[in-house]
Amino acid sequence: MANLMKDVVLDGTMPTTPLWDKHLEFILSYGTNKDDYEYCTTEYLRMSGIYWVLTATALMRKLSRVDRSQFVDFIHQCTDSESGGISACVGHDPHLLYTLSAVQVACLLESTEELEVEGIVRYVVGLQKEDGSFAGDKWGEVDTRFSFCAVACLSLLGRLDAINVDKAVEFVLGCQNFDGGFGSRPDSESHAGLVYCCVGMLSITGQLSRIDADLLGWWLCERQLPSGGLNGRPEKLPDVCYSWWVLASLKMLGRLHWIDKQQLKRYILAREPDLEPVNPTYCMPQNVIESLKISSQIL
Repeated sequence: MANLMKDVVLDGTMPTTPLWDKHLEFILSYGTNKDDYEYCTTEYLRMSGIYWVLTATALMRKLSRVDRSQFVDFIHQCTDSESGGISACVGHDPHLLYTLSAVQVACLLESTEELEVEGIVRYVVGLQKEDGSFAGDKWGEVDTRFSFCAVACLSLLGRLDAINVDKAVEFVLGCQNFDGGFGSRPDSESHAGLVYCCVGMLSITGQLSRIDADLLGWWLCERQLPSGGLNGRPEKLPDVCYSWWVLASLKMLGRLHWIDKQQLKRYILAREPDLEPVNPTYCMPQNVIESLKISSQIL
């Protein structure tokens, strides 16, 4: 018996245009109530939460409405002077993911001069393994998310030459599967989020030509379901987050035209949004990347 495709059903009662004012109101309310249950339980990812808030605000061209100094101060409070790394929140251990988020926040706020750059570089370099992979922190977990975090972090700081880029690239290429997708480590299942990390890493290092863009592009396009939404791997339900992971990857591969954009717009309720262009590699406003005078490879 054949399995039915997992998908969602969109009815006619859903709004057809984004509610930008409500989005902005919700985003700017983040952190206003320190006793809020959700605020307390998301302490472990706070630095990334700030990056998401500021990126969304910047794309809506409303960054002038935030108090920049409070975020820069928070980065300072989360910086570990011994290792050079940055944590998700005060009192937490430093981690490569939150170090990247902090660097992205500083770039968004045009405050990179406030960062302890040499300490950050030292921290990232110290996490590279002999096979070119990167651990996320001192506890040693390795996967391709951290390969992206490392090169993105150093690239934004203009210090990509501090690591062994060739070995880092070889590790990522070794994580590609027969279906064209990428997993967390060699022989791991292909996943759209990890595809974005690997394609982004190869984009930053200028090595996209070393993968089969057609094969990977086809795998990514197969993530679109009849509803228009995208899933992260076969037989999973669609999720708005994969709209980014898949679209950004297709953009870097020069295959964005391979999916049904109108159906996806309907799924995410994003028709004709008046937003800043977003860089598909760094997941930041394009004007921020241009101000840093850095570029990434797009096929």
